[in-house]
Amino acid sequence: MIENKLLFSPLIISCILLTVLTLFTQSSADNVSPANPVPPSTICKSTPYPTFCKSVLVPNSNSSSSAYDYSLFSFRKSLSAARKFLTLINKNLQRSRDLTITAVRALEDCKFLAELNVDYLMNSFITVNGTSSKTLPLSKTDDVQTLLSAVLTNSQTCVDGLQATASAWSVRKWILSPLTNDTRLFSVSLALFTKAWVLKMKKKPSHPTGKHLTFENGRLSLKMSAKNQEILNTVSNRSLLQTHDKQVLVSDIVIVDQTGTGNFTTINDAVAAAPVNSNGSSGYFLIYITAGIYEEYVSIAKNKKYLMMIGDGINQTIITGNHSFVDGWTTFNSSTFAVVGAGFVAVNMTFRNTAGAIKHQAVAVRNGADLSTFYSCSFEAYQDTLYVHSLRQFYRECDIYGTVDFIFGNAAAVFQNCNLYPRLPLPNQFNAITAQGRMDPNQNTGISIQNCMIRPADDLNTTSIQTYLGRPWKEFSRTIYMQSYIDGFINPLGWHEWLGEFALNTSYYGEFNNRGAGSNTSGRVNWPGFHVIQSTDAANFTVSTFLLGDDWLFDTGVPFEGGLL
Repeated sequence: MIENKLLFSPLIISCILLTVLTLFTQSSADNVSPANPVPPSTICKSTPYPTFCKSVLVPNSNSSSSAYDYSLFSFRKSLSAARKFLTLINKNLQRSRDLTITAVRALEDCKFLAELNVDYLMNSFITVNGTSSKTLPLSKTDDVQTLLSAVLTNSQTCVDGLQATASAWSVRKWILSPLTNDTRLFSVSLALFTKAWVLKMKKKPSHPTGKHLTFENGRLSLKMSAKNQEILNTVSNRSLLQTHDKQVLVSDIVIVDQTGTGNFTTINDAVAAAPVNSNGSSGYFLIYITAGIYEEYVSIAKNKKYLMMIGDGINQTIITGNHSFVDGWTTFNSSTFAVVGAGFVAVNMTFRNTAGAIKHQAVAVRNGADLSTFYSCSFEAYQDTLYVHSLRQFYRECDIYGTVDFIFGNAAAVFQNCNLYPRLPLPNQFNAITAQGRMDPNQNTGISIQNCMIRPADDLNTTSIQTYLGRPWKEFSRTIYMQSYIDGFINPLGWHEWLGEFALNTSYYGEFNNRGAGSNTSGRVNWPGFHVIQSTDAANFTVSTFLLGDDWLFDTGVPFEGGLL
């Protein structure tokens, strides 16, 4: 991610100035029933931007409305603003011949993210239009809060990319000002939705243990047609795929093999053959990737939904690239592998970015896919290895290697039974395992690390290099380590500041029932944002509660624990 750029963001500066005001004004608004008519001045107290909120709700200022009505009105305004911003980006791209390649890449990121925002806002509005909190199921409420959280994240990602690209200065003045207002509007929409629809307590998990045994010793049971089974039987290393009672539904299967004996020789060709906008009800489109080193930049688009990729194992099926920030790529588009198509599943694969520590930001995987799962995968790079960008994500029994902020982003992400390996950084650098990017108090995002192993990589000199559990990339950064093994090489302070006093009061860092020499919390930072939490708080960041994983993870076949161990 972009170092030392954050404090110059107008979005963050505004948020800092309004944080104290919000804390004092929100309590009175919290007592308002979402169904009762209230004036805009009252309902706006529940948002991070009360004054801006009142200006947005001016058409309703002559009469009182309910929180539901205000929320729907703000949705319409947000959708209109997102469409106008997309038009603005397209106009700036039309004059791309006058811009440098790095500026064009930053604008292309903004276009990509703006298109997602239009989709997310439209889907959110369709979901809530004509409903109330009594008729909107919890799963749908979580869907909308997740999408609105991603809209804010997408906007901030556009800002970060433009600010980090020196050659984009000529277009910033045309983009940052309207985007700042848009982001405030999106924040107001999220706050009003939270006030109207989001319940204070999420449901209890329907499956207390949350266990699923479809994968047994790395073997997956697949329910497929006889034709697809015949195709699968042509794969020499098929011991991974065996049958038993519990099965994962597969609609079709293709094989990627570099020798030419499969359906395709490249992963991108297999992705191109996948159906468009599948709803997942008919099963996964399975891409089986045989052992080999695939030098490809793979991007799974938003319309390529419910893809499942299975490799021959970690360090057997390898996808690799070397794009980096130093070489002119934005952090966002430096990834070797990127996915935004919902319902994605990857199993038994390695993802690498080989740019090296000297090239700074160089992402192996960027994940912005809702309800996505990585099982028994390895992520290998240095700075910014795994970009958990947005939406809901689950990682199980994965290996993650890196140096500075090597797990970063603003998804709701749970890592369970994973191995986190800090490795040797550049001289004068320290390691930070996480840099979570929650920028708004109403976003349902954070990084939850449960029952993982935090140990040094073989190349790390633990006597000269300091390693921390994380640092606050954005103002409301939120990360929890629970029930994990933390080796003694972790600095006793545990956490490191980003820059000065930034976010030390507003971030949320929790530790619960960890073990190992590095888990001792007696010497931890004394920030207001750091907490040694109890089981009640820790339960809020489990798979079943934080991700509502019982509603979707069973279909993937990946094992998981829904609650605390």
